[in-house]
Amino acid sequence: MADPIQHVIVLMFENRSFDHMLGDCPKIKAASSLTGLNRYKGTPFPQAAGAARVIQDDPKHDTSDVMVQLADSEGVPANGGFVLDYSNGYHDLTDETRAEVMKFHAFQSLPAMHALAQEFTVCDKWFSSVPGPTWANRLFALSGTSLGRVKMPDGIMNLNLHWYDQPTIFDRLNEKSISWKVYFGDTPLSLLFTHQWEPKNAARHRPMPEFFQDVAGDPAKFPDFAFIEPSYMQPGANDAHPPHDILESDALLASVYNAIRAKDELWQSTLLVVLCDEHGGFYDHVPPPKAVPPDHHQEEYTFDLYGLRVPALLISPYVGKGVFSEVLDHTSLLKYLQVKWNLGYLCDRTAQAATFGAAIEAAARVPAVSAVSYPPKDAGKAQAVPLDRLTGHQSAIVALSHALESMTDEDAHVVAARSRQVVTGPQSQIDAAVDRVGSFLAQQSAKAAGMPPGA
Repeated sequence: MADPIQHVIVLMFENRSFDHMLGDCPKIKAASSLTGLNRYKGTPFPQAAGAARVIQDDPKHDTSDVMVQLADSEGVPANGGFVLDYSNGYHDLTDETRAEVMKFHAFQSLPAMHALAQEFTVCDKWFSSVPGPTWANRLFALSGTSLGRVKMPDGIMNLNLHWYDQPTIFDRLNEKSISWKVYFGDTPLSLLFTHQWEPKNAARHRPMPEFFQDVAGDPAKFPDFAFIEPSYMQPGANDAHPPHDILESDALLASVYNAIRAKDELWQSTLLVVLCDEHGGFYDHVPPPKAVPPDHHQEEYTFDLYGLRVPALLISPYVGKGVFSEVLDHTSLLKYLQVKWNLGYLCDRTAQAATFGAAIEAAARVPAVSAVSYPPKDAGKAQAVPLDRLTGHQSAIVALSHALESMTDEDAHVVAARSRQVVTGPQSQIDAAVDRVGSFLAQQSAKAAGMPPGA
């Protein structure tokens, strides 16, 4: 069967598990009820509805934490250590607050996510690629490997450790002259790859408003592959990473889907893939299976086990309303693209990955959901967590921004001013990071504009 999809759009959120986000959807509950349990100091903590919109204490999700979460604990075999690990990370939790990692969002409490899950295909065995944090999983999602790294920087970014010069999906697309863009909210993490620093690639990183402009424009000019990165930083964060309001991410999903759906010619040729990069320390009842290591790099981990399940939706007129249960991970996306466009080899994990290609149907259908509802108008009025510290993810982004700044021709006075600014608090660190990344992209884009065609 010829693949009818011409445009693949990927929207990747942060740090939520499958059970936490989609477990209460009726078609998921029909096959798997939410009866998981953890115990902590003898107290049972069952799965329960009522997950909070805003969670102040971000559950831990470094590889060492995930191993605790996956282990047997107090008589609970497999995945029994989520409450234990959360309690180890935050010593002032009460039983009420430590129960948060076991909770899930009740059906319809995430209006866009749940409506789309019911109308389109849910992949219920899509695992994160690595039992660990954001960077490793996003590196896998775009290249199939993290070159042996699972740790993220805190402070200065050591480029001897975090030097990611492996081939990426963007390189393979370039080789085939297949168009692509990265649309971003504030600080795109695809800039972790050294090849993305090149002017011609940096110029393809565009602020999120341009996504909606491009969707509304000529479908023939819309990129064949689009990767959407949400806003990771306050104010305006909509990445789903605690402590950010989960309804802000749902609003972003609604805006992306509704824009594509309103442009019928584009909609009729598009697959939207919605994912979370990793589980973020939230409970899921399915133990991850063994995985194929991507390459010989094992500097910080063996990479022979998937991470936890994450929410994964396939949205298109060419998919049904069912559940796709092949074992997948983020490299399955790469495998699908490699097969679809005859792209080059990336790594052993990708070569052996299953794909969701069988979920793509030859004939289009007319879904009942022509537009999804946005969360209530007070979505931004949840009790905000005071910004008294950065998350580990945000600290790593600040470190990345500092490294990018060192590659620019920025005026020394501007650099010095930013250095003074960051000592005034977390928000100033965020503001400086966004400025640094914006300046880097602007300079590289200007260089690309001055290059001769084909350079």
